[in-house]
Amino acid sequence: MLHLAQVQQNQISDEPELKILATQESEISWSLPTKEFILPVSHGKNLHEGLLVLVETNEKQEITNIQSARNWVLDFVEKYLTLGITPAFLQQEAARVEEWRKDLTLQSQELGRKQWEMEARREQIQTLEEELKRKQKDFDG
Repeated sequence: MLHLAQVQQNQISDEPELKILATQESEISWSLPTKEFILPVSHGKNLHEGLLVLVETNEKQEITNIQSARNWVLDFVEKYLTLGITPAFLQQEAARVEEWRKDLTLQSQELGRKQWEMEARREQIQTLEEELKRKQKDFDG
């Protein structure tokens, strides 16, 4: 599992540890921790307090890889923030999508209602045609 973490010093042992800031849920989705999550680092001599790192862990939450998050952050800035994709922009887009979804739902319901009305009218016309044929048969016969 991949995490974004910040290096901090343990108050008691003065050894570096990693405070998890975010966890990758899928290729395009990250989540923030609901409570503070700290990973101890046994081989963190080159980790300086405040450094942002990407940390890979296994299913036992053991660290398998640590690398600087610098390139990842710069890539993120280049891909999204230089294009104006901000949280406010994403909220606006989500609101627009929700409005489109509501409009499409209403249109679908309206089409379904019209289809039902046309079917009812078709049945009425068939009934009238049958009645007219019967009356014409009675008149002719």
